[in-house]
Amino acid sequence: MPKDNIHHKGWEHREVHNLYGMLLHRATFEGHLVRSKNQDRPFILSRAFYAGTQRYGAIWTGDNFARWDHMAASVPMLLSIGLSGVTFSGADVGGFFGNPEPELLVRWYQLGAFQPFFRAHAHIDTKRREPWLFGEPYTGLIRSAIRERYHILPYVYTLAWESYQTGAPIMRPLLWEYPNDEATFGMDDQFLLGSSLLVKQVASKDQSSVDVYLPKASVWYNYWTYAKVKSGTLNVKTPLDTIAVFLRGGSIIPRRERVRRSSSLAHGDPYTLVIAADEHGNARGSLYVDDGKSYGFQKGQYILNEFSFDGKELVSRPTRVGSISKGKELSAKEVKSIGSRVERVVIVGLTAAPTEVAVKGGEKLTFTSEKLADGNYKVVIKDPKAWVGEAWTISLE
Repeated sequence: MPKDNIHHKGWEHREVHNLYGMLLHRATFEGHLVRSKNQDRPFILSRAFYAGTQRYGAIWTGDNFARWDHMAASVPMLLSIGLSGVTFSGADVGGFFGNPEPELLVRWYQLGAFQPFFRAHAHIDTKRREPWLFGEPYTGLIRSAIRERYHILPYVYTLAWESYQTGAPIMRPLLWEYPNDEATFGMDDQFLLGSSLLVKQVASKDQSSVDVYLPKASVWYNYWTYAKVKSGTLNVKTPLDTIAVFLRGGSIIPRRERVRRSSSLAHGDPYTLVIAADEHGNARGSLYVDDGKSYGFQKGQYILNEFSFDGKELVSRPTRVGSISKGKELSAKEVKSIGSRVERVVIVGLTAAPTEVAVKGGEKLTFTSEKLADGNYKVVIKDPKAWVGEAWTISLE
């Protein structure tokens, strides 16, 4: 609107324009709360936002096009939105307008799976683009990208909890984690999901490799093979079934490996913990769990489980398990209703394979060890009979 369109008390229109979008978002949110009698968390998606919008729902970047440059633009856009305080955001996978070629659609699913809000969406006048319409290898590649998203949902949900507590963006520029590395200051074509996963998109057709910068302050592993890689700038092969993703040393990432048709059906499924040792052999991570739908977490109905590894012992500490309203910890029955067992532990970056693995004070566990191409060992501990929300220690000898 013209600059001389002045509102009540002299406010220029451009100073308050986006308030409408935020207030509509807020009104819809509050209406849903009234309808559900404050029992269920509303999910509301908006395109317009303003300071405070993060309290009420998710944001998508708007009506993009099925073009390679629009997919590439989603990364700096989402990084900027996240740094502005709106951390639950994403872009329309495949582009809203136009008809994506199969390769673009595959690459966009692969990228979107590692962004905070992940959905495919299109204008009513575009051609149908369900993944099964494109045939192989495209259908299978899209399926793999979607499954990977389901696998990392426990990690993404934990990041959402962290964002709720601190305001930290879920999707972060490298400078967020590496403020002393000037090489990261202008980077907007690769990003971190939380502090543990580094992603570099494939942003053009027939691109069989990408250059990735891995900060030298950390140890890095290939996310798909678990092999340790050198830090600095490296060229990474990206055939159509792969984008460049790296696991930061010192991280412990919770995953769910069972294949389900929806995240709600995965509630109660067991977890896999992936541990990537840093240069000292250590790692840390956390897992946040609640019922996924109610406001019980505000009354303490949740589990926050911290994990630490020192090269010899994996320790589980339920640092926050309890009910604020009742003033007591959750019962064992409540822990089992919210939490799940750990069915597998994967440890990478070990310089030597263990000869024995056991629950401290308990029985020996079954495990396998494999020497990877980098000379380090990958150890897989099977069914450690451990539960999220309980304290336990697994020892490696």
